[in-house]
Amino acid sequence: MPNTAITLVISNNSDAGALTIAREQNIPANHISQQQFTSEKEFVQTLLDTLESHHVNFIVLAGYMKKLSPVLIRRFRNRIINIHPALLPQYGGKGMYGMHVHEAVIANRETLSGATVHIVDEEYDHGPIVLQETVPVSPNDTPETLAEKVLEIEHRLYPEAIRLFAEGKVIVEGHTVRILEHA
Repeated sequence: MPNTAITLVISNNSDAGALTIAREQNIPANHISQQQFTSEKEFVQTLLDTLESHHVNFIVLAGYMKKLSPVLIRRFRNRIINIHPALLPQYGGKGMYGMHVHEAVIANRETLSGATVHIVDEEYDHGPIVLQETVPVSPNDTPETLAEKVLEIEHRLYPEAIRLFAEGKVIVEGHTVRILEHA
């Protein structure tokens, strides 16, 4: 992707496959977990120092289940994105992740679900929506089958959102996102 280079992969899980894949591709890969530090302040400062030393200017979260520090969010305001396996603002917030989302969608007999790429702010799953795509929920769906459908969308939607940012086609105005061109 033009204007894009992966300069660093960080995981709070030392066994994360992403760290192995990054290392195999000669991309710096660090395990940094709050459990390694005596204070949150020390943890956040280490994250910021590591990101700065690798010249990171945009953060793509993938499978990161912790709330980011407001200090980190302020430093990278409108430059952190996440993908959520639901049509935000529905089924977002604390505790709404993974299979919990799909179980709630099915329990509420929704007819549509999907995925949302959003900008990360100080609240869980709250930031401006960049892209969303829907998938029908059939009466026969289980949380597992719905998860498969949504994952297929996520694998298409997230790279598209990253491409739009890399090409400078995403404009954030307050809590609104404008896409200058959407292929």
